[in-house]
Amino acid sequence: MNTKENQELSILIEQATAGDKAALETVLAGVRDLVFNLSLRMLGTFHDAEDASQDILLKVMTHLSSFKGESAFTTWVFRVAVNYLKNYRKHMFARFPLSFEFYGDDIRNGKIQDVPDLTQNVEKAILAEELKLSCTNVMLQCLDPESRCVFILGTMFRVDSRVAGDILGITPEAYRQRLSRARKRMADFLSEYCGEYGKGSCHCADRVNYAIRNHRVAPDRLDFTTARPDDTAVEVTAAMEEIDGYSQQFSFCRTYQSTARLKQMLRDFLNGPAFSTVTEA
Repeated sequence: MNTKENQELSILIEQATAGDKAALETVLAGVRDLVFNLSLRMLGTFHDAEDASQDILLKVMTHLSSFKGESAFTTWVFRVAVNYLKNYRKHMFARFPLSFEFYGDDIRNGKIQDVPDLTQNVEKAILAEELKLSCTNVMLQCLDPESRCVFILGTMFRVDSRVAGDILGITPEAYRQRLSRARKRMADFLSEYCGEYGKGSCHCADRVNYAIRNHRVAPDRLDFTTARPDDTAVEVTAAMEEIDGYSQQFSFCRTYQSTARLKQMLRDFLNGPAFSTVTEA
C-alpha cells in the first residue's frame, strides 16, 4: 500500500471511529476477505468460517480506536483474527479433531468400492473437484492450531517472517523454523498419499461416493466449487519468502471472496440497533 492509500485509510478509520457508518463499512470491506480466508483455512468449513469471521469483524469494529498506525492495518487485523482463531472451539473440528495418522488410515483402509452411487445426478467430475478442494482444506486440521496458523500465514498469505513473527509474538527465526516444519509435514503427507498433489494412490474421483456417505461432500451444497475465487486478495507481500523448497507444492491454497451470507451478516449488523453499541465501545 502506497503513502496515498495509507493516508486515505487513516482518514477512513478516523471517520469510522467517529461513527461514520459508510466509512466503517468501507474499512471492513477492505479486510473482510482476509478475515474470511484465514478463518476458512483455520476452521475447515464455510459455515464455521462465516460465523467466526463475523465475530472477528465485530472485534475489529469495537477495537478500531486502538489501532494507532504503528504497523500496517492488515497486520493489526491479522493479529486480532489470529488471537481469536487459535482459541476458537465452536467449530466442527474442535469436536472431532483430525490427525495425519487418521487421514492416512482412512485412505489405506476405507472401503470405497463398497459404496453405491450417491451422486444424485451431479456430474462426478464436479464432485471430485469439490472433494479435492475440501480435502486439502480439511487436511490443515491435522496440524495443531499454532502450526496451522503458521502454515496459512506463510503459504497462503505469503506473510514476511518479520511481519508474521510480530503477529504471532515470536521471533522471525522461530517463525521460519515452524513454517518449514509445517510445510514439510504437509508435503510429506501429500507425497505419500495424494494422487492429485503428490505421488500417492488416492484420487478424488475414486472416493466421491465414499466421501458423500461420510458427509464430507454434499451434492446439493458445493461450497468450494461454487465460491468465487479471488486471485488478487489479501496478499501481504508481492512474492513468497523462500524459506524452504516447498513453496510451489501447495497450489490448493487459493483465496476466495467472502460469501454472500457473511456480507449479509455485516449489512444486517451495520443497519441494526447494535451498531450504536459498537460505536460507543
